[in-house]
Amino acid sequence: MTDDDPHGRVADAVATLRRVALLLERAQASGYRSEAYRTAARTVEAQPADRVAALADAGSLTDLPGVGATTADVVARVLAGRDVPTLDELEAQARAADDALPDAAARLHGALRGDLHTHTEASDGSAPVQEMVLAALELGREYVAVTDHSPRLTVAHGLSAARLRAQLDQLAALRPAVAPFEVLSGIEVDVLDDGTLDQDPDLLDELDVVVASVHSKLRMDRDAMTRRMLAAVRDPRTDVLGHCTGRRLTGRPRPPSDFDARAVFDACAEHGVAVEINSRPDRLDPPHALLQVAVDAGCEFTIDSDAHAPGQLDWLRAGCERAAAHGIGPERVVTTRSAQEVRARGRR
Repeated sequence: MTDDDPHGRVADAVATLRRVALLLERAQASGYRSEAYRTAARTVEAQPADRVAALADAGSLTDLPGVGATTADVVARVLAGRDVPTLDELEAQARAADDALPDAAARLHGALRGDLHTHTEASDGSAPVQEMVLAALELGREYVAVTDHSPRLTVAHGLSAARLRAQLDQLAALRPAVAPFEVLSGIEVDVLDDGTLDQDPDLLDELDVVVASVHSKLRMDRDAMTRRMLAAVRDPRTDVLGHCTGRRLTGRPRPPSDFDARAVFDACAEHGVAVEINSRPDRLDPPHALLQVAVDAGCEFTIDSDAHAPGQLDWLRAGCERAAAHGIGPERVVTTRSAQEVRARGRR
């Protein structure tokens, strides 16, 4: 190890581990790989810097819980001031992907200021809210909305009213530490069979952002699904219509649900509900044909990551590319506006 201050070197090692994890998540690598780096980062960060340095000198970093041979090598390289090939390779892949983005999409991506659809370990995400916020900061965002699932979605460990209130207290405690970055309170609330929203209405009134999404009975009859979605859009608590068709493109593919898209998007335009352009590679929702219907209906949009891990926050380029292909400019994208404007836009 070099004679430099070990505290700074260990901090650099932790940052490198987290950066590798973020780039792996962005690249859709196995969750096991990215979690190995995040676990190692948490372990190393919790240790006294002098102990980490001593273990590195002795070649014994793997004695630390959750630090394997690969992550130990990364830490040792950073402490010694050496290159980290894994990081260099991932950074090169990310730059190549960024360079391939069409100009209009790149300009739109550059105009984005926030993300209104993200998940934490409180529901079905993989990371605590603090790590999601740190990743958003690293990516240059100005704000992020925390929108974990609502109680009816038990498979995703949806938040009861009590758990959501506890999360609101957690966010309130976090905000001063990350200011001027803004952490918006929110929820991805399930749209029930009759179109009502799956959470205490008074509690929804306290949130900055409500994303309403259909997660169940996606094969519902077209007319019934249309009525269901219209009821959700007309609810004054709904700010964003999330991944409107519910389709899945990878893993276990799932066809889009069937509904009267023009009627639903006309209602979105009338009631000030933004249509989400979901950037998840396994969703890319709405499909292009429906996205054009929403454009023609005069809707506004959000470009969201639907991130379930920190690195997935960097998936917004896919949404920007889809939006740009339909001539959607920054003026029609809510997430190009400030956090204050997003709050003021809420219909509650």
